[in-house]
Amino acid sequence: MQRFILILVIITLILDWYVYQGIKRLTAGLESRQLRLAIRWGYWVLFTGLIVGFGASIYVRFSTDRATPVVQWFINAFLTFLITKLVFVLVLLAEDISRMFVAAFRFFRHAGKDDPKPKPLLPGRRKVVSQLALALAAVPFSAFVYGVTKGKYAFKVRRQVLYFEDLPKAFDGFTITQVSDVHAGSLDDAAAVQRGVELAQAQQSDLYVFTGDLVNNFASEIEPFMESFSQLKAPYGQFAILGNHDYGMYHEWPSDAAREENLEKLKRHHAEMGYRLLLDEHVVLKKGGEELVLLGVENWGRGFIVKGNLDNALKGVDKKAFKVLLSHDPSHWTEVVKQHPTHVHLTLSGHTHGMQFGVETPLGKWSPVQYRYENWAGLAYHNNRQLYVNRGFGFIGFAGRVGIWPEITVLELRKGKA
Repeated sequence: MQRFILILVIITLILDWYVYQGIKRLTAGLESRQLRLAIRWGYWVLFTGLIVGFGASIYVRFSTDRATPVVQWFINAFLTFLITKLVFVLVLLAEDISRMFVAAFRFFRHAGKDDPKPKPLLPGRRKVVSQLALALAAVPFSAFVYGVTKGKYAFKVRRQVLYFEDLPKAFDGFTITQVSDVHAGSLDDAAAVQRGVELAQAQQSDLYVFTGDLVNNFASEIEPFMESFSQLKAPYGQFAILGNHDYGMYHEWPSDAAREENLEKLKRHHAEMGYRLLLDEHVVLKKGGEELVLLGVENWGRGFIVKGNLDNALKGVDKKAFKVLLSHDPSHWTEVVKQHPTHVHLTLSGHTHGMQFGVETPLGKWSPVQYRYENWAGLAYHNNRQLYVNRGFGFIGFAGRVGIWPEITVLELRKGKA
């Protein structure tokens, strides 16, 4: 951990040195020397303090597995300014590349010539470029400020109609509300959480499912919100699975028994809220004399806990039955489910959060998480098998959301060609 913090501090200081070059250019024209020095020294005082605070906060966060408001503030501020400075530096870097080309051109043009008043090979920085860098950097800064103040609770209902040729006729029009990744240990606004729960309940779906990561580590984290989440009810029931965080894998427990006790307590909390946990098992939902099989597996995630067993969940299930699977990590679908010999029609996952940062437009979507996960948000298809990845209800690490908003999914199953 100390090595990680040291490397991050060094990288940040290099970025700060580069940004400082732009700050010097922006302040070069100030008539007041005192003001000029105050801005320049103030920059280093501010960001040196931020780096020290962030390093200490990261150490506290990962040594105690809890984030106090002060710790979270430093983490949020550091990430906000990090992205802001990256944008600023990219603009300066583009100018520096241009300056290098000009310098090379001047060098070869005047090589061997005796010029009584030679121009310096490297042109000076232009103030207008630093002004442009500042203006462009204000965009991510504003977005991150919104993300940590409003965006993390800007719940969006995403509706998706899914077509299946072999959907039982009685389930044509059947609706499922999916919520995922609550991360109760990070939530800091009970009223906002209640608004999200009411929004989910207002969808009046036939079935409610939760696809893992109810907490960050500790079962006690959900206790302040149990009354709210107990309000989620559906005619065909409320079902849930576990995610990687629910096992407490990121906390150093005093013993295996303590970790197991925490997990059992979390399972009891699911039951107390009215959710039936599916642990490598299935239930049969009946409607109009026809059936839909709902499967749920424990966490299976590449690079995380590989625990879930789809074969166990499928035991006793008719191969021709229409099947919906709850599996927390979409890498399970990518590596196991979509090529499994038993056809699973629809898989519902979460886990990625869309990294809580990205861009989504009608023309496409982008997030850094796509370089880790093939399917990280929304719908995916493969050989008549479908996957839907929920972007998450809560947040962790960075206490905010920028461009990838917290999601409540409403899926409508329809009979027909996909």
